[in-house]
Amino acid sequence: MTNTIARLTSLSLITFATGAIAAGFEIGEQKGKSVTVSHNDRAVVKLMTGNDMSSKESAHETYKVYLHVIDPLDARGDRTITKGAGDKFTHHRGVYIGWSKMTMAGKSYDTWHMKGAVRQVFAGLIRKKTSAKQAEFTAVINWVDGQEVLLTEERTFVVGKADSSGAYILDQRSKITAVKGDAELNGDPEHAGCQFRASADVVKNKSAKYLFPSGAMSQKAVSESRDLPWAALSFKANDSQYHVQHMSHPSLPKGLRYSAYRDYGRFGSFFVTDIPKGENKTFKLRFYISPGAFPDSMVTDSTRRYADFAGGE
Repeated sequence: MTNTIARLTSLSLITFATGAIAAGFEIGEQKGKSVTVSHNDRAVVKLMTGNDMSSKESAHETYKVYLHVIDPLDARGDRTITKGAGDKFTHHRGVYIGWSKMTMAGKSYDTWHMKGAVRQVFAGLIRKKTSAKQAEFTAVINWVDGQEVLLTEERTFVVGKADSSGAYILDQRSKITAVKGDAELNGDPEHAGCQFRASADVVKNKSAKYLFPSGAMSQKAVSESRDLPWAALSFKANDSQYHVQHMSHPSLPKGLRYSAYRDYGRFGSFFVTDIPKGENKTFKLRFYISPGAFPDSMVTDSTRRYADFAGGE
């Protein structure tokens, strides 16, 4: 355990003073705040990495590492189409991952609502690279209870180059290692897994609409389904329409369930799994992010995109 903590502490000292640039992509870090992927000087996504314990308010604002999706239609790259802290269900933040019923060494931890002293703490970047087609970076994140490390995660994001409409592919790979003991990652479809929360605007305009491989589905049908490969959300934010497809790789644990019916625009997939102490598992997901409402070809296009994802590495 001492060696593990030492290694994690050393990781926290990894810093990058400048971004990595290639073919219009840049990866930059604002220390104690965020890691941003930009293309042609416009922000595309921003990983929120703060861990400010100086006040009760700032501790709440920074208890979770999550990814903001920048508005593809915002030329300056200032606005997001995802929700941060506050508003309806403050623990829903951008693209995020957690389990409300994680058990380890005979104790239960809520890494979804971040109850008690549970936090996700950014420890540093260990990899970043860019090419003409994409930008990629990996963040080390410690899932802690106070000063005790429960899990370590290497969370990798790959951001593809947008097409002429502004649509692009975003991949997330979470490699999670059990540190303190054997871990069971559990919860329910509403409060666990990897999910996307759209802008708080959606609460006001009630614009959320969902789509699945078979087309529209009732909440009951979605709740009873197992191993749906993907789900999609259409919503309005910043006075414009957007749609997002959430894809769950076939390597994820079987029995996977989607929560994709809430009118405020939170959706994603939930699965249960065990990780023995000292071992790790990797969870692969993909998001297709696009301006505009669902096109008529959305089901066909989404099925094709999922096939590309499932057939890849």
